[in-house]
Amino acid sequence: MLFFLNPGVSTMSTVSPQITDAVTQTNVKVVAESPAMAMSTIYQSMGQATAILFQNSVSAQQQQNTLAQAATNQGVMQIYSVDTTAGAAATEKVAQGGVADNLTSLLAVLKSFQP
Repeated sequence: MLFFLNPGVSTMSTVSPQITDAVTQTNVKVVAESPAMAMSTIYQSMGQATAILFQNSVSAQQQQNTLAQAATNQGVMQIYSVDTTAGAAATEKVAQGGVADNLTSLLAVLKSFQP
């Protein structure tokens, strides 16, 4: 039995053993649940951090895809902006200075040295 003093009253009162047992069990329950609550908070924080990590990686990948598309677009625009007549003239110059022409002129020089 637990005795306590009522404020303003000079007599001692008794408390039922059922009440003291209920208070004790409640206090033990709160203490026993604390580690579980702490671990659940840690797990929730880890889950949120992992979700943010994946969200950031998806965002970075989307930005890199956008940059790749922009670079490809710039390359295609440069290809289309080349003047076709200038390209044809350059191709003709390369074709005229081919290996066959060089070999023919070398053969002519060698034949001129023969008696």
